[in-house]
Amino acid sequence: MPGSAGNVSVRIANGMLITPSGCSAEAVTDDNIVSLTLDGKTTSSGTPSSEWPMHAAIYLAYEHAQAIVHTHAEACTALASLNLPLPPFHYMVLAFGGDDVRCAPYVTFGTPELARVAVKALEGRSACLLGNHGMMVHAPSLDRALADAIVLESLCRQYLLARAAGSPRLLTPLELQAARERFRTYGSETRA
Repeated sequence: MPGSAGNVSVRIANGMLITPSGCSAEAVTDDNIVSLTLDGKTTSSGTPSSEWPMHAAIYLAYEHAQAIVHTHAEACTALASLNLPLPPFHYMVLAFGGDDVRCAPYVTFGTPELARVAVKALEGRSACLLGNHGMMVHAPSLDRALADAIVLESLCRQYLLARAAGSPRLLTPLELQAARERFRTYGSETRA
């Protein structure tokens, strides 16, 4: 992402490590990653990303969340600006835990209210869109969170392209169930 449009965190024993406030990906180093508790007390130097409350709320709500990627990726943000979920136009939508990827309503960035709506949109899911803002993905590892963020961006781009060409056919409940069954063993050795 250009500039500082996004942030990344990972859960640690007593809190999280998160990218610093206003820092571009190119400027992130081991020395400027910020350590803080989930109630916001920094345990290192530096200023954490303004989105730390959202990351903390997700870690508190979802024990299995070990890493989070938040970006303003173009296609995800475009769909989020329509305030629409990513519907089941493709079976890979199921990879995020449900029949769609929900879109949380717009709330000012960096606020406890944004944290609340993100946690709600993530119920039963590992990803959500943030209205007029971007996207969030949580996963068991940083590598997996980044990979899933890239997949979500690709799916949003495909869906927007399909919408531009017409009205995409959505998968039926029976088709989704069949895909869900196939997913039980799909990539089971690599999805750690």
